[in-house]
Amino acid sequence: MSARLKYSSYYLPEIIVTNEMIHERFPSWPPSRLKDLMGVENRYYASEGETVNDIAVKAAEKLFLEFPIDRSEIDFVLLCTQTPDYFSPTNACIIQDRLGIRKNSGALDFSHGCSGFIYGLGLAKSLIMSGIAANVLLITADTISRALDPDDQATVLFFGDGASASLITKSDEDHFYPFIYGTDGGGADHLTIKGGAFADRSVESNTSKPCLHMNGTEIYTFSINTVPGLVKDTLAKANMTMDEIDMVIFHQANKYMLESLRKLIKIPPEKYAIYTFNGGNTTSSTIPIALRCAIDEGRVSSGSKILVAGFGVGLSWASSIFKL
Repeated sequence: MSARLKYSSYYLPEIIVTNEMIHERFPSWPPSRLKDLMGVENRYYASEGETVNDIAVKAAEKLFLEFPIDRSEIDFVLLCTQTPDYFSPTNACIIQDRLGIRKNSGALDFSHGCSGFIYGLGLAKSLIMSGIAANVLLITADTISRALDPDDQATVLFFGDGASASLITKSDEDHFYPFIYGTDGGGADHLTIKGGAFADRSVESNTSKPCLHMNGTEIYTFSINTVPGLVKDTLAKANMTMDEIDMVIFHQANKYMLESLRKLIKIPPEKYAIYTFNGGNTTSSTIPIALRCAIDEGRVSSGSKILVAGFGVGLSWASSIFKL
């Protein structure tokens, strides 16, 4: 039994944060500079009372509306998030119930960000090829805006909320090439959400507001030092060359970083995805959002070979190649 990524969709919340609004807060960043250098025009924030589970369900319902999917045939729900509604119960269990997916299905949360979608693809493929599942619903979702310090331009400029939903199914032909994973927990403090979990709560108050901290210089350096070798190893492991790849989709951190990587690796612009303009950095959802945008624009289609790579929080990195 083999696996393929069959369908993918995404949801962006309704509250729009424009470059003009960012400029009012940070006058040194005019709208044109944000657009041209960082590649962001709009970010989307979840509304008051709208949670990760809400946007996850909306992304999945959008997927079901757009494609001929029988939700009664879904065997497993995977949710990737760093901003869960609850520590317990497992949020994927709540999502399973809200989506009306049958009770004899599995449900699992896993916490990851920039490389999370690729981790999810690997988990989904493993579930299918082991015979545990035939159809896996993979959801990525974060309301990262809830953890932003409004005075921290290192994060407010780039990050937004969003969710994606993808269906990975069994297939006669394996559409996935080998996966590569990497971890350096020694750099964890460079990108972290402080507060909210038990390690950051004082015994006296038992409260701590979650807040995203990012050392942008260290994350940029990590990415520049890691991704070129990751791409080289991914192609070698798949016994392929860049000429055989139709599209390269990296984690959509920001345009400046993406362009730096493209030039360093020498990827042709026509094979490269930059879709940061509408949504910014939506953490684990950036790759599936970019994938769907490339499909909608006709840049990739059935049979296209796509190299994906995620890198960041953890520190972690992951990559693979798959055929649509």
